[in-house]
Amino acid sequence: MARTPTALLSPADQERRRGLRLMKGVALGALLGMAVVFAISFAFQAQVPALAYVRAAAEGGMVGALADWFAVTALFRHPLGIPIPHTAIIPHRKDEIGRTLGEFVETEFLRGDVVRTKLEATAVSARLGEWLREPPHAERVAAEGSAMAAGVLRALSDDDVQGVIEDLAREHLLSPEWGPPLGAWLGRIVETGAHHGAVDMAVDTVGAWLEANRLAFTGLVSRRLPSWLPSVASRLVDDTVYNEAVKFVAAVRADPDHQARRAIDGYLERLSDNLQHDPGTIGRFEDAKATVFDSPRIRELAAEAWNTAKAGLLASLADPDSGLRRRATSALAEIGQRLTTDAALQARVDSWVTDAAVFLVDRYRHDIASIITDTVERWDPHETTEKIELMVGRDLQYIRLNGTVVGALAGLVIYTIAHAALG
Repeated sequence: MARTPTALLSPADQERRRGLRLMKGVALGALLGMAVVFAISFAFQAQVPALAYVRAAAEGGMVGALADWFAVTALFRHPLGIPIPHTAIIPHRKDEIGRTLGEFVETEFLRGDVVRTKLEATAVSARLGEWLREPPHAERVAAEGSAMAAGVLRALSDDDVQGVIEDLAREHLLSPEWGPPLGAWLGRIVETGAHHGAVDMAVDTVGAWLEANRLAFTGLVSRRLPSWLPSVASRLVDDTVYNEAVKFVAAVRADPDHQARRAIDGYLERLSDNLQHDPGTIGRFEDAKATVFDSPRIRELAAEAWNTAKAGLLASLADPDSGLRRRATSALAEIGQRLTTDAALQARVDSWVTDAAVFLVDRYRHDIASIITDTVERWDPHETTEKIELMVGRDLQYIRLNGTVVGALAGLVIYTIAHAALG
């Protein structure tokens, strides 16, 4: 099996490879040591009978070392390159191992009761609040959220958004009749007298204009009089018209029950009734609405609204000192503070988080677990084997050492019992 060049390994993997090589050397040294002891004791046991016990221990140690070497090696590759059945288990059964691991995670970890128990024992909202109430953390969340929002805005198609705005405007603003609801709204205003303030403001505005524009009445009426009238009479007529206008406005301003005010009330009442019940008035109003908001104008308004809103949002999201970013940061810090002090809010948030997590796990746990299965299936068998060996191979070499020691003890015990029983 080709090995990954050391230059392509991460520093952690390079350290694991050095540790693996060291432990392999130690395990091999133990095996060779047992072989040397076996050879010496076997050669001299006739002269020194006690060496028979040493030989039996060394023999058992070699057997245990070889057996465990075979078992460990068979996990990752064929021992000595010989394609013995049921060896090179990991590269040959990689996909099955991935499926088994995915099923194990799905059935043992991604269960609603397991997730609920874990989350209920974890003060999620309190920990989140303690972290979020720190200004640097709130600023970081606001910055990340702004970057995400800006990315979404830039990814949106302007034409599609403008089309949506146009469709919404047409559906909710232009298609429904404006007359009846507007008439009902106007009727409620007249009934409650809420329009009196607007009438007072209009009268005050007219009065102020009259005071500032006396000269505008010069010749307003007199130029329509016969030319043979004296100029004094013409000026008298203009002054009289101006003074009467000022007196009329003053009278309307001073008298809440003035005839002009009642006339305005009556007109508004009739207009309200006609907008609700007169087909002719409703039709003229709808025609005027359609004329103002024709299709080209709607598209222009939609484009202007979207472009203005998009440019403003992007500028605010990009500027850390913008009002939007500052308010978002302040709001996040305030939320964090409340999460650390408000027990009722903590309980609600913990309940929402737990219920949402349990729902997602119960509904999508198979899809979540399939990530493991699909990922393992995409791995290269040789690279997967080497990665796993680097992760656990050093510990597996201890099995070889243990096998050597246990084998030696077992060989010694077996020989001792056999010698004692059989002579």
